[in-house]
Amino acid sequence: MSTRMRDAGQSAGVAPEFTVDPAMLDAISPSGDRGGIVLGSGLKGEPLTISALRSTPTRIVLVGGLYLARQVALRAMAVGAWVVVATGRPAAWQVLPQAAGNQPNGRPSPLVQIRRLSPVDLPRPSEDAPLLVVTDGGPTPQDLFPPRSPWQTTIYVLPYLHPQAGATANAADLVLMQRLPPGQAELAARIWRLPPQMMKQLTTLKDDQVVALGRNLWRPLRLVTTAKEQQILGPVRRGD
Repeated sequence: MSTRMRDAGQSAGVAPEFTVDPAMLDAISPSGDRGGIVLGSGLKGEPLTISALRSTPTRIVLVGGLYLARQVALRAMAVGAWVVVATGRPAAWQVLPQAAGNQPNGRPSPLVQIRRLSPVDLPRPSEDAPLLVVTDGGPTPQDLFPPRSPWQTTIYVLPYLHPQAGATANAADLVLMQRLPPGQAELAARIWRLPPQMMKQLTTLKDDQVVALGRNLWRPLRLVTTAKEQQILGPVRRGD
Protein backbone atom coordinates (compact mmCIF):
# COMPACT_ATOMS: atom_id res chain seq x y z
CA MET A 1 0.00 0.00 0.00
CA SER A 2 1.41 3.38 -0.93
CA THR A 3 -0.10 5.14 2.11
CA ARG A 4 2.23 4.01 4.87
CA MET A 5 0.79 2.54 8.04
CA ARG A 6 3.02 1.75 10.94
CA ASP A 7 3.25 1.23 14.66
CA ALA A 8 4.22 4.53 16.25
CA GLY A 9 7.83 4.50 17.33
CA GLN A 10 9.19 2.63 14.33
CA SER A 11 11.85 4.45 12.34
CA ALA A 12 10.68 3.46 8.86
CA GLY A 13 8.49 5.83 6.88
CA VAL A 14 8.65 8.79 9.23
CA ALA A 15 6.09 11.41 8.27
CA PRO A 16 7.17 14.97 7.52
CA GLU A 17 6.84 17.60 10.20
CA PHE A 18 4.40 20.48 9.74
CA THR A 19 3.98 23.66 11.74
CA VAL A 20 0.74 24.57 13.47
CA ASP A 21 -0.47 27.25 15.83
CA PRO A 22 0.04 26.14 19.47
CA ALA A 23 -3.57 27.11 20.24
CA MET A 24 -4.75 24.52 17.72
CA LEU A 25 -2.67 21.81 19.37
CA ASP A 26 -4.06 22.81 22.75
CA ALA A 27 -7.63 22.69 21.45
CA ILE A 28 -7.38 19.26 19.90
CA SER A 29 -4.46 17.56 21.70
CA PRO A 30 -3.76 15.12 18.86
CA SER A 31 -1.81 11.94 19.44
CA GLY A 32 0.39 12.34 16.37
CA ASP A 33 3.89 11.38 15.25
CA ARG A 34 5.80 14.10 13.38
CA GLY A 35 2.99 14.88 10.98
CA GLY A 36 1.52 11.40 10.91
CA ILE A 37 -2.08 10.81 11.90
CA VAL A 38 -2.78 8.24 14.60
CA LEU A 39 -5.89 6.33 13.57
CA GLY A 40 -6.21 4.27 16.74
CA SER A 41 -4.59 1.38 18.55
CA GLY A 42 -3.83 -2.19 17.56
CA LEU A 43 -4.90 -5.36 19.30
CA LYS A 44 -2.06 -4.96 21.82
CA GLY A 45 -2.80 -1.30 22.47
CA GLU A 46 0.01 0.00 20.24
CA PRO A 47 -0.77 3.28 18.39
CA LEU A 48 -1.19 2.85 14.62
CA THR A 49 -0.23 5.79 12.43
CA ILE A 50 -0.58 6.65 8.74
CA SER A 51 1.32 9.22 6.73
CA ALA A 52 -1.75 10.45 4.89
CA LEU A 53 -0.36 13.95 4.25
CA ARG A 54 2.53 13.34 1.90
CA SER A 55 4.34 14.35 -1.27
CA THR A 56 2.13 12.10 -3.43
CA PRO A 57 -1.52 12.87 -4.32
CA THR A 58 -3.52 10.56 -2.06
CA ARG A 59 -7.05 9.15 -1.99
CA ILE A 60 -8.69 7.74 1.13
CA VAL A 61 -12.16 6.20 1.17
CA LEU A 62 -13.99 6.14 4.49
CA VAL A 63 -17.03 3.87 4.78
CA GLY A 64 -18.88 4.70 7.97
CA GLY A 65 -20.19 7.50 10.14
CA LEU A 66 -19.35 11.15 10.55
CA TYR A 67 -17.56 10.58 13.84
CA LEU A 68 -14.58 8.91 12.17
CA ALA A 69 -14.48 11.40 9.29
CA ARG A 70 -14.48 14.38 11.62
CA GLN A 71 -11.86 12.84 13.88
CA VAL A 72 -9.48 12.29 10.96
CA ALA A 73 -10.08 15.89 9.83
CA LEU A 74 -9.38 17.24 13.32
CA ARG A 75 -6.11 15.35 13.50
CA ALA A 76 -5.08 16.63 10.09
CA MET A 77 -5.80 20.18 11.31
CA ALA A 78 -3.70 19.54 14.39
CA VAL A 79 -0.60 18.69 12.34
CA GLY A 80 -0.92 21.84 10.24
CA ALA A 81 -3.06 20.90 7.24
CA TRP A 82 -5.54 23.12 5.45
CA VAL A 83 -8.93 21.36 5.58
CA VAL A 84 -11.65 21.97 2.99
CA VAL A 85 -14.94 20.11 3.45
CA ALA A 86 -17.36 19.88 0.51
CA THR A 87 -20.67 18.70 1.92
CA GLY A 88 -24.42 18.78 1.58
CA ARG A 89 -24.79 18.90 5.37
CA PRO A 90 -22.63 21.85 6.47
CA ALA A 91 -24.15 22.03 9.95
CA ALA A 92 -22.69 18.60 10.74
CA TRP A 93 -19.18 19.92 10.09
CA GLN A 94 -19.30 23.18 12.05
CA VAL A 95 -17.33 21.54 14.85
CA LEU A 96 -14.18 21.95 12.73
CA PRO A 97 -14.18 25.76 12.40
CA GLN A 98 -15.30 25.97 16.02
CA ALA A 99 -12.27 23.90 17.04
CA ALA A 100 -9.97 26.00 14.83
CA GLY A 101 -11.10 29.20 16.57
CA ASN A 102 -10.71 32.77 15.33
CA GLN A 103 -7.83 34.89 14.14
CA PRO A 104 -6.64 37.82 16.27
CA ASN A 105 -8.93 40.10 14.20
CA GLY A 106 -11.92 37.98 15.22
CA ARG A 107 -12.47 36.37 11.83
CA PRO A 108 -12.69 32.58 11.51
CA SER A 109 -9.45 30.74 10.87
CA PRO A 110 -8.80 30.31 7.12
CA LEU A 111 -7.31 26.88 7.77
CA VAL A 112 -10.81 25.34 7.75
CA GLN A 113 -13.38 25.92 5.01
CA ILE A 114 -16.85 24.37 4.79
CA ARG A 115 -18.10 24.46 1.20
CA ARG A 116 -21.07 23.32 -0.84
CA LEU A 117 -20.83 20.36 -3.19
CA SER A 118 -19.63 22.38 -6.16
CA PRO A 119 -16.20 23.13 -7.64
CA VAL A 120 -14.27 25.92 -5.91
CA ASP A 121 -10.70 27.14 -5.95
CA LEU A 122 -8.62 25.26 -3.43
CA PRO A 123 -5.67 26.51 -1.38
CA ARG A 124 -2.38 25.61 -3.04
CA PRO A 125 -0.86 22.74 -1.01
CA SER A 126 2.79 22.61 -0.12
CA GLU A 127 5.08 20.64 2.11
CA ASP A 128 4.69 23.27 4.83
CA ALA A 129 0.90 23.48 4.38
CA PRO A 130 -0.59 20.22 3.09
CA LEU A 131 -4.23 20.11 2.05
CA LEU A 132 -6.93 17.68 3.15
CA VAL A 133 -10.12 17.82 1.09
CA VAL A 134 -13.13 15.97 2.53
CA THR A 135 -15.84 15.10 0.01
CA ASP A 136 -19.00 14.32 1.96
CA GLY A 137 -21.32 13.73 -0.99
CA GLY A 138 -23.23 10.55 -0.21
CA PRO A 139 -22.65 6.95 -1.31
CA THR A 140 -21.87 7.88 -4.94
CA PRO A 141 -19.68 10.98 -4.56
CA GLN A 142 -18.81 13.31 -7.40
CA ASP A 143 -15.08 13.56 -7.90
CA LEU A 144 -15.09 17.34 -7.50
CA PHE A 145 -11.61 17.63 -6.02
CA PRO A 146 -9.47 14.69 -7.16
CA PRO A 147 -5.96 14.84 -5.69
CA ARG A 148 -3.82 16.12 -8.55
CA SER A 149 -0.84 17.67 -6.80
CA PRO A 150 1.67 16.67 -4.15
CA TRP A 151 0.61 17.29 -0.57
CA GLN A 152 -3.11 16.98 -1.39
CA THR A 153 -5.15 14.21 0.17
CA THR A 154 -8.83 13.70 -0.67
CA ILE A 155 -11.11 11.74 1.65
CA TYR A 156 -14.37 10.40 0.25
CA VAL A 157 -16.92 9.87 3.02
CA LEU A 158 -19.35 7.08 2.08
CA PRO A 159 -22.21 6.51 4.55
CA TYR A 160 -22.61 3.06 3.01
CA LEU A 161 -21.24 1.10 0.09
CA HIS A 162 -23.01 1.47 -3.25
CA PRO A 163 -22.19 -0.57 -6.39
CA GLN A 164 -21.56 2.67 -8.29
CA ALA A 165 -18.87 3.64 -5.78
CA GLY A 166 -16.69 0.71 -6.85
CA ALA A 167 -14.45 2.81 -9.10
CA THR A 168 -13.83 5.38 -6.34
CA ALA A 169 -13.17 2.61 -3.84
CA ASN A 170 -10.74 0.78 -6.10
CA ALA A 171 -8.77 3.96 -6.80
CA ALA A 172 -8.16 4.58 -3.10
CA ASP A 173 -4.72 4.29 -1.52
CA LEU A 174 -6.37 3.48 1.79
CA VAL A 175 -9.88 2.41 2.81
CA LEU A 176 -11.21 2.75 6.36
CA MET A 177 -14.32 0.70 7.07
CA GLN A 178 -16.53 0.61 10.11
CA ARG A 179 -19.05 -2.13 10.80
CA LEU A 180 -21.16 -3.14 7.77
CA PRO A 181 -24.45 -5.05 7.59
CA PRO A 182 -24.24 -8.44 5.83
CA GLY A 183 -25.36 -7.18 2.41
CA GLN A 184 -22.81 -4.34 2.52
CA ALA A 185 -20.09 -6.74 3.61
CA GLU A 186 -20.88 -8.98 0.63
CA LEU A 187 -20.51 -5.99 -1.69
CA ALA A 188 -17.19 -5.10 -0.02
CA ALA A 189 -16.02 -8.66 -0.60
CA ARG A 190 -16.83 -8.37 -4.30
CA ILE A 191 -15.16 -4.96 -4.69
CA TRP A 192 -11.94 -5.91 -2.90
CA ARG A 193 -12.03 -9.69 -3.43
CA LEU A 194 -12.10 -10.44 0.28
CA PRO A 195 -12.15 -14.01 1.60
CA PRO A 196 -15.16 -15.15 3.69
CA GLN A 197 -13.43 -14.65 7.05
CA MET A 198 -12.65 -11.02 6.30
CA MET A 199 -16.16 -10.41 5.01
CA LYS A 200 -17.57 -11.84 8.24
CA GLN A 201 -15.24 -9.70 10.35
CA LEU A 202 -16.68 -6.54 8.78
CA THR A 203 -20.12 -7.48 10.15
CA THR A 204 -18.89 -8.04 13.71
CA LEU A 205 -16.82 -4.89 14.34
CA LYS A 206 -17.71 -3.00 17.51
CA ASP A 207 -18.69 0.67 17.48
CA ASP A 208 -15.12 1.73 18.20
CA GLN A 209 -13.46 -0.61 15.68
CA VAL A 210 -12.27 0.06 12.13
CA VAL A 211 -10.55 -2.02 9.47
CA ALA A 212 -7.78 -0.35 7.46
CA LEU A 213 -7.64 -1.89 4.00
CA GLY A 214 -5.03 -1.29 1.32
CA ARG A 215 -2.68 -3.02 -1.04
CA ASN A 216 -1.36 -5.95 1.01
CA LEU A 217 -2.97 -4.48 4.12
CA TRP A 218 -5.79 -5.69 6.36
CA ARG A 219 -5.46 -4.14 9.80
CA PRO A 220 -8.23 -4.05 12.41
CA LEU A 221 -7.83 -1.24 14.92
CA ARG A 222 -9.64 0.39 17.80
CA LEU A 223 -10.49 4.09 17.71
CA VAL A 224 -9.03 6.15 20.53
CA THR A 225 -10.36 9.60 21.39
CA THR A 226 -8.49 12.14 23.50
CA ALA A 227 -10.30 14.09 26.22
CA LYS A 228 -10.22 17.27 24.10
CA GLU A 229 -11.59 15.42 21.05
CA GLN A 230 -14.37 13.96 23.17
CA GLN A 231 -15.41 17.46 24.18
CA ILE A 232 -15.67 18.35 20.49
CA LEU A 233 -17.02 15.11 18.99
CA GLY A 234 -18.64 13.27 21.89
CA PRO A 235 -18.01 9.58 22.59
CA VAL A 236 -16.70 7.14 19.99
CA ARG A 237 -19.57 5.74 17.94
CA ARG A 238 -20.38 4.00 14.68
CA GLY A 239 -23.13 6.27 13.47
CA ASP A 240 -23.48 10.02 13.04
